[in-house]
Amino acid sequence: MTQNAISSSRPVNVATDLKIRPIAGRIGAEVQELALTPDLNPDTLQALHDALTHHKVLFFRDQHHVDATTQTAFGKKWGEPVGHPTAPGQTGDHLLELSAEHGGKANVWHTDMTFLAAYPAVSILRAVNVPSFGGDTVWANTAAAYEHLPDHLKQLADGLWAVHSNDYDYAVNQTRPDQAMDAYHATFAASVYEAEQPLVRLHPLSGEKSLILGGFFKKFSNLSLTDSRHLFDIFQTHITRLENTVRWQWKKGDVAIWDNQSTQHYALDDYGNYPRVMQRLTLRGEPSLSTDGRHSRQLRPAA
Repeated sequence: MTQNAISSSRPVNVATDLKIRPIAGRIGAEVQELALTPDLNPDTLQALHDALTHHKVLFFRDQHHVDATTQTAFGKKWGEPVGHPTAPGQTGDHLLELSAEHGGKANVWHTDMTFLAAYPAVSILRAVNVPSFGGDTVWANTAAAYEHLPDHLKQLADGLWAVHSNDYDYAVNQTRPDQAMDAYHATFAASVYEAEQPLVRLHPLSGEKSLILGGFFKKFSNLSLTDSRHLFDIFQTHITRLENTVRWQWKKGDVAIWDNQSTQHYALDDYGNYPRVMQRLTLRGEPSLSTDGRHSRQLRPAA
């Protein structure tokens, strides 16, 4: 599918043509007039795959027919669902419930599960219950971030590797005591996972170069913690430039699908004690491939 076809917003009846409204200049699009069901025909499903590779995040309004069973069945048509190795709140075999009331907040920039050598390729998130205001999610395009780096920073990035861990400083953005979040993250990090990832990975479908960083970053390999933090700040700032981002205001029944191999995301914690419940399904990815042909590797637990 060509870029023009992917970006078209004209209403059509051909299965492989999607009615898509781009939202931001570098990332994000809303797919309109399409119900997500497990019985989507193969051409439509392939069109969604192509659109996701191009736009990085796809949004679907008013998917009120989607429940946990439908979400899981649809995910299985897209790829192979995988569970989270440590997070509380998992329902069924693979679905993860993120409830603000029980500490399931994600108000730090991250890519899902980069502490696994083969972290998920795709995440599918459904809004079960959302506050009447606040609670938006922001995504950043890590491929666009790499593309717009100065050449000297690209050359530096291409050779860097980093350790990622689930035992991270989750409280860095915590502005008030939160016992539920403390308990959630105590369980989250009860078993420590670490992986060594290239800073720059080649996308398995598009071949694009993107940056792997975010909240699970621990340190750059063979560099001190101090030097690692300085370099992290340089590259992470490029990723989260507003030009590389898109922000979504949730409504109950919305679904978002994102390419977890070329994005980071951040869920805003600005809604006080109002309920916010999301259910997420992640789909199996493959080890990251670096620019020099090496693959990411699992450090802890040892393979």
